[in-house]
Amino acid sequence: MGIGYYAVLDINPSATDADIKMSYRRLALKNHPSRRPEAVRKKATYDKFGEEGLKAGVPQVSGEDGAWISPYIFHGNPQKTFRLFFGVDNPFADFSSPCYSSSGWRTKDPPIERDVSLTLDDLYHGCTKKIKISRKVINEDGYIFSIQEKILIITVKPGWNDGTRVTFPEQGDQGPNSVPADIVFIVRQKTHPWFTRQRNNLVYRAPISLEMALTGFSVDVETLDGRLVNIPINDIVHPGYSKLVPGKSLQGKESTALQMLEDVLAFEPR
Repeated sequence: MGIGYYAVLDINPSATDADIKMSYRRLALKNHPSRRPEAVRKKATYDKFGEEGLKAGVPQVSGEDGAWISPYIFHGNPQKTFRLFFGVDNPFADFSSPCYSSSGWRTKDPPIERDVSLTLDDLYHGCTKKIKISRKVINEDGYIFSIQEKILIITVKPGWNDGTRVTFPEQGDQGPNSVPADIVFIVRQKTHPWFTRQRNNLVYRAPISLEMALTGFSVDVETLDGRLVNIPINDIVHPGYSKLVPGKSLQGKESTALQMLEDVLAFEPR
C-alpha cells in the first residue's frame, strides 16, 4: 500500500489549499534539522544502530550487556515547540496576541497619531466620521505583504472636547516580528464664526455703543441648533459685563441650573 500523504500532513482529504500549506509549514518547521538540536544525535544513532536504535534506544557504553538508553519520546504538544521557536503557540497566530521580542516577546510598534478636525456643530450635535486608511497586511503564506484599505468609523459624542483621543487598537502595518501599532485620532476643534467655547458653554461676544450700554438694547443670537434667540439687556453694561442665558449645554442636557447653559454673552464697548 502506498504512502498516505494526507495522513503524513495530518489533514483530511477535504482540506483546502490553505490547510495543506499551513500543515506543510507547521511540519516543516517542526522537523527541520536546524530547528531540532536532537536531530544530529538521532542521525548519528540511526547511522550506527539503524531503525532499531531509534525505536529501542542506544546501547549503553557501560553497564550490563544489552542495556539500552530510553529512546526519545515526543512530548506531544506542538504549541510547546512553537513557543520555543516563535515565542507564540502558533506561527500563524492572530496579531492581537501578546507582544513578543527577541527574548520571546514580540515588540509593539509605537502609536500612530493623526488629527481629525471637527466643527463646533459636530461637537454640539455629535456625528459619525469615516476615515479610510491603507495598511500592510501579511498574506496567508506568512511572508508576502499586500496593501489593504480599511474604513475606520469614529462616533463623535456630543460634548467631546478639543484633544479627545480615539484609539483603534493594532490597526497599523503588520510585520512578521512585531505587533501592529495602535492608530490614535486626536480631536481638533475648528474655529466657529461667532461662538467660542468655555468647557460645555458657548460664549458670544457683541460689540456695542456707549448709548446702547446706558439705555438698554437687545441682541439676536443664532444658536447651534438653528434657533434665533432674542436676548434683552436692561442692565447698565460695563466693560466685561456678561449675561447668563439658560439653554442646553454642549452635552445636550436641558438647563436646570446656571451651570447648564447654552449661551454666555460678553459685551464689549465699541
